[in-house]
Amino acid sequence: MTIVIKMNKKILRICAVIWGISGVTILVSVIYPIASYEIESRMKYPELISPVVKGSSTFNNLDYTKASNWFPKAAEADKFTSDKVTYYTISIPALGIYRATVSIGGEDLADSLIQYPGTQVPGKIGNSVIFGHSILPYFFNPKDYLSIFSTLPKLKRGDEVYVNYDGISYKYEVESMFEVKPENIQILAQDTANSYLSLVTCTPPGHPLKPKRLIVRARLIPTTDSSDFIKQTNANISN
Repeated sequence: MTIVIKMNKKILRICAVIWGISGVTILVSVIYPIASYEIESRMKYPELISPVVKGSSTFNNLDYTKASNWFPKAAEADKFTSDKVTYYTISIPALGIYRATVSIGGEDLADSLIQYPGTQVPGKIGNSVIFGHSILPYFFNPKDYLSIFSTLPKLKRGDEVYVNYDGISYKYEVESMFEVKPENIQILAQDTANSYLSLVTCTPPGHPLKPKRLIVRARLIPTTDSSDFIKQTNANISN
């Protein structure tokens, strides 16, 4: 009987250790990506002074799967609706994203990427602004729209972005990356100097307060031959 009790205590100790290690592992896997992003972003985007929304220490009630909540001082929710919703596709080879759907006139970021209302369509002079949801990078899945932009911070200057709009393929090249606060809506402005694409997501990825917006700005590169990319895209989708 004594031996059995000792064995049971030993098993309980082992279980306690396993549970403790598991708990620490889960905690680190959640906190580390956010902390590491904060450290890296402060070096890459030093112009952003405050990384946290002022006066907020608790979770807010905004639903960030709704694009209208990302820049509250800009377009209202009713601007995101349309009698005739149209779509186009975007591919970002560096992130393993191929033919992701971009909705014009929608708002639900759980269903697709969203082009911000009032911004120019791809291929035209102006600024096409595309929103995409993000969560912890560990859960990134290029086919899941709730996580599709989780690795957007990994892009760098020179990376290529391809858009297929109305049967025409356009090639963009990343020129700059920076962060803004939600009240800074200047990134939605239209630049008439060229054709630009702005990819937007909340950062740090997985942060419950969504305190910042990462902007990846790409410029249209004139090209007449995108057949090689289209072939590669089809190969990636079929695999």
